[in-house]
Amino acid sequence: MTNTITTVAGAVELGRVRILPLSTIRPSPENAKLYRPILPEDPATQALTDSIRKNGIKEPLVITEDMYILSGHRRHVAAGLAGLTVVPCRIEPIWRDGDPDGFTELLATYNVQRVKTIEEQVREEIVFADPEVAYQSLIEHRAEKAKVRVAALAMGGWRRRAEITEAKRPLLNAVIRIINARREFWPLSDRQIHYALLNDPPLIHGSKPGSRYRNDVASYKAAVELLTRARLDGSIPMGCIADPTRPVTIWGVHSDAGAYVRKTLDGLFRGYWRNLMQSQPCHIEIIGEKLTVQSILRPVAMKYRIPLTIGRGYASLPARAGVAERFRKSGKDRLVLLLVSDFDPDGEQIAESFARSLRDDFDIYDIHPVRVALTAQQVERYDLPPGLKAKSGSSRFKGFVDRHGDDVWELEALEPAALQQELTNAIDAVLDRQAFNAELEAEKHDAAELAVYRVRVLAALGQDGEGTRHA
Repeated sequence: MTNTITTVAGAVELGRVRILPLSTIRPSPENAKLYRPILPEDPATQALTDSIRKNGIKEPLVITEDMYILSGHRRHVAAGLAGLTVVPCRIEPIWRDGDPDGFTELLATYNVQRVKTIEEQVREEIVFADPEVAYQSLIEHRAEKAKVRVAALAMGGWRRRAEITEAKRPLLNAVIRIINARREFWPLSDRQIHYALLNDPPLIHGSKPGSRYRNDVASYKAAVELLTRARLDGSIPMGCIADPTRPVTIWGVHSDAGAYVRKTLDGLFRGYWRNLMQSQPCHIEIIGEKLTVQSILRPVAMKYRIPLTIGRGYASLPARAGVAERFRKSGKDRLVLLLVSDFDPDGEQIAESFARSLRDDFDIYDIHPVRVALTAQQVERYDLPPGLKAKSGSSRFKGFVDRHGDDVWELEALEPAALQQELTNAIDAVLDRQAFNAELEAEKHDAAELAVYRVRVLAALGQDGEGTRHA
């Protein structure tokens, strides 16, 4: 063995390796930024600590001239946990404080053979990257990705929609009044506005007294065209009208992980909904025939926490299976179906067939179906304007016509507030109000308890009540 000689700082040199006091060796701050922090409770650190206690340090730490670690941060922590006061080190002829860029690159070089996470690998590559070259490559990549390599359709010449003339002002003003009066029910459908116009029919053309708005195809088309132009020129908001039969999917993306964390913390414990129906004797479900009334039915369903299914005509098998599954999970004996559909031959059949399918296909025998809307009594009470004539192709056509005539009525003909009230009345008629009120009171106590949890959790994470990080 090479003779030992005493060196500076009490170090002992054995050949090319020095034995140095553990207290003089400094972890590199850059290591925690490039790689994972070395935690004493980490299983890998604990295992290495046990090994050092039994066998000592087999591989020397690598440090700089100013005593910063290049390789061996975990060994450094484990040595302290094992009770060592000195450790073997090999010194690289570089000063961290004198050459920070060279130091960081050398630090990454020493860790090339480490098993790293993807995030660590990315940060490591940044150390070796030339910023100018990387930025130029990014610009070129963007330009290349922006190229579209498929033939484009010919769009033809410019064609602007005709501006809304003064002659259309009576119809436009009527539309604006209807939209403003129904703001809480936005987005509306073209059909809802059509029926609302029939309550106080305006002139379609201001200079033509005989152009009074009617319940016919020509008037409906005039309203739809005006609604399109009015949205394009800003006379009415774009978002106040929607076509729910043509859904659009938008992904919940975030600009970066920090933005996602901030949004998540902001909503922490704020998405709680108590099951207000859990203590009810019956399981209740709302079934709507068409998407155009979903925005009207949903607030009522939400108030009571009752599941809402929109069948879009005859509901699909998965929709019916979902109702059956929720009923069975509820553990209750009776299923109450609150059905909302047009007053026409198909509407009657849709309501009946839904209940019959649950009985015949899913073996649910205690079913109580309730026709909430539309009914003949409601048509008369609200003096609703009829829609088109009954479809002769329906299997219920003859029976319906014999009882009610060949006029049919659509749900959109009923004022949104009136439809909500009819649904509320139907729910209250089958609800155990005392049990429901008790659940409401319990939800208030739940909210107070969650508010306390939120404050405590955010405080533990170093956040304030608004999810803002504090040092």
